[in-house]
Amino acid sequence: MITGELKSKVDRVWDAFWSGGISNPLEVIEQITYLLFVRRLDDLETLAENRARRTGELEGPRFGPDQQGLRWSQFKNDAPAVMYATVGDKVFPFLRVLGGDGSTYGEHMKDARFTIPTPQLLSRVVDLLDEIPMADRDTNGDLYEYMLSKIASAGQNGQFRTPRHIIELMVDMTAPSPTDEICDPACGTAGFLVAASEHIRAKHPSVLTDAVQRKHFHASMFHGYDFDNTMLRIASMNMLMHGIEAPDIRYRDSLSEGASEDAEKYTLILANPPFAGSLDYESTSKDLQRVVKTKKTELLFLALFLKLLKPGGRAAVIVPDGVLFGSSKAHKELRRVLVEDQKLDGIVKLPSGVFRPYAGVSTAILLFTKTDSGGTDNVWFYDVTADGFSLDDKRNPVEANDLPDVFRRWAERNGSELERGRTEQSFCVAKNAIVAQGYDLSLNRYKEVVHNEVEHRPPLEIIAEIEKLESEITSGLAELKAIVK
Repeated sequence: MITGELKSKVDRVWDAFWSGGISNPLEVIEQITYLLFVRRLDDLETLAENRARRTGELEGPRFGPDQQGLRWSQFKNDAPAVMYATVGDKVFPFLRVLGGDGSTYGEHMKDARFTIPTPQLLSRVVDLLDEIPMADRDTNGDLYEYMLSKIASAGQNGQFRTPRHIIELMVDMTAPSPTDEICDPACGTAGFLVAASEHIRAKHPSVLTDAVQRKHFHASMFHGYDFDNTMLRIASMNMLMHGIEAPDIRYRDSLSEGASEDAEKYTLILANPPFAGSLDYESTSKDLQRVVKTKKTELLFLALFLKLLKPGGRAAVIVPDGVLFGSSKAHKELRRVLVEDQKLDGIVKLPSGVFRPYAGVSTAILLFTKTDSGGTDNVWFYDVTADGFSLDDKRNPVEANDLPDVFRRWAERNGSELERGRTEQSFCVAKNAIVAQGYDLSLNRYKEVVHNEVEHRPPLEIIAEIEKLESEITSGLAELKAIVK
């Protein structure tokens, strides 16, 4: 979490864009992303040059002898008009041809657009960004997360940012390890992948000291897909700022393209896919239609997750409540598959205000393991009523927070949680009870509400008391009238 002076510097960068005429939050972040990437390229080149002084060999220079003026350290000192011409006419064309370097960042810069309108605004932003320390990975990551938090409106097609504390809960519950291959098929800004990388760094320090683990961590552990090029650029930079050197962040319409090439490739899926309406059968992957015949995006994404996971792989994904109790044939079949053919581990019901101000939709976290051979004995339910923030559009911090308890009780789901009654906030439901309910997975279907017995006084006694009160009031009014006369 960035605070104080650094936060103030980021706010000044943001304010400079707004006062300079760029008010779209995504465009602001996109332009900042380009400039931070240019600065990062210069930093990497400087590191390579320092290494070359020791080894006598410069490996893979990014800037040729005639391109030194395109380096951040060079043009940041130019006059505003000169800098503007250099960045617009030379630096951005240079970014667009970087795709050949094989990096995910270079690939997503190939259609980079320079939209800063004036030399004065560019000079101001470059000066402000140059003051921000970029040497520390934690600071870089927090800085970028803070910028992303400024996206105050929902995207298209049901996209909206998943709150960071919800992401962290899902990551903690699935406990990523150094051997996992992690995928988010609707990655957006890559919040789930970033949180997974931070969890692994904290819980498994060997990932940075063991050569094999380190290579896997930087080059083949993290996979994200999206069909919004702006989001892909932002996601790539988010991963870079959090110290991931070469994540697999790719353009893909996950539901339209066949999942065959990535079938059974991943051991962990973390996702909050868009669930806005329906697709045409013609534009939907035939692979997914074979799993479940439907046009509903939320069901198609669940079918995709099952397709992408290796046997033994696990998933924590956010779904709208309708997935849990929808009555269509496709809804029921997908729930049957999760309970009978796979291992449905748990359902965490979230309060409807969690995604405000973006949306008021009611959702749940679905946790399951792909087995292709069943294994569901009990399904663990938790009814979250508070997440540490007010459940209105302001989302101010509050004291009430069930999320730490969710994680503690999740760890006991095969132990003490089995003994808890269904009147509690969390409880387990046996598979046969779920089958008996037609695979309905809504928490309220199984939660038991205890009504306290209340004894009421006899009606005639209450009437007599009312009559007595009326008599007293009439008497009092008569005395008051006599005094007033």
